[in-house]
Amino acid sequence: MAEIIQKDGTWAFDGDTLRLTPGRDRNVGLLRRELGELAVPLQALAGVSFEQGRKAGRLRLRLRDGADPLLQATAGRLTEPHDPYQLAVEPDRYGVAEYVADELRRALALAGVSPEPSGSYLLPGPSLPVSVSAGDGTAGFDGERVRLEWNWKTEGAKASAGPRTIPLGDITGVEWQPAAGLENGHLRFLVRGAPVTAPPKYDPNAVELWGFRKDPLTALVAAAVQARLPHPSAAGPDPRRIPPQPAGERAGDDHDALLRRLRELGELHRDGVLTDEEFTLAKRAVLKRL
Repeated sequence: MAEIIQKDGTWAFDGDTLRLTPGRDRNVGLLRRELGELAVPLQALAGVSFEQGRKAGRLRLRLRDGADPLLQATAGRLTEPHDPYQLAVEPDRYGVAEYVADELRRALALAGVSPEPSGSYLLPGPSLPVSVSAGDGTAGFDGERVRLEWNWKTEGAKASAGPRTIPLGDITGVEWQPAAGLENGHLRFLVRGAPVTAPPKYDPNAVELWGFRKDPLTALVAAAVQARLPHPSAAGPDPRRIPPQPAGERAGDDHDALLRRLRELGELHRDGVLTDEEFTLAKRAVLKRL
């Protein structure tokens, strides 16, 4: 077990799953508090880093693209207080943080986890039902339909149509954009047969966000819907735009990737991250694939 306990939260790794629990510090964002403990399987990780600072350090996880519906929906726009995959570390715990990071790297190497994009979601997304009031309305999702309700601050033309119910089967995508500077943000649902022609302020399929305290919680609704839409990998690249690749070249690419993997394992072994036994087992697994 590798564990680090901080005011910002706790990370505990048992060899298969990394459990991220938010702390009670006032700097912990609302979104992290609402998400609660996250159980991240090793297969969802692409890497981990630890950065030291003068006043505090920071552990950062990098997840495989397409592994987490929350990251898919927010597209890297979560700020530090709300990002569940970062942990502020006090200077007297730098050694523990480095140990946790090394243990995660060692486990990834031994398991041969690929950092390539995932073909399916490996985390379930927020629990249902979920409902958040922010900006000019309330967005809720029960697993089958999205419901949008408006408040007294909603633009008249948008509010006059009344509450909006959108079946999940009609939704083709989700956009989540936090407010930044003088620019308002939004939570928008892309609906089949309804092209986006109006800004969020007037769009009946969008909640406009003004940068208030509860705005980040709308990412929960975005992630819950994203988790139940077809995975992005299902669409795949357009074959008409990609010329066919000879089988020999594909084999060569795989061979080069395995050689790079061997070099990485050698560096981890030389740096003391992998023991002799761990290095031998990992190298043997790669050589079998060669």
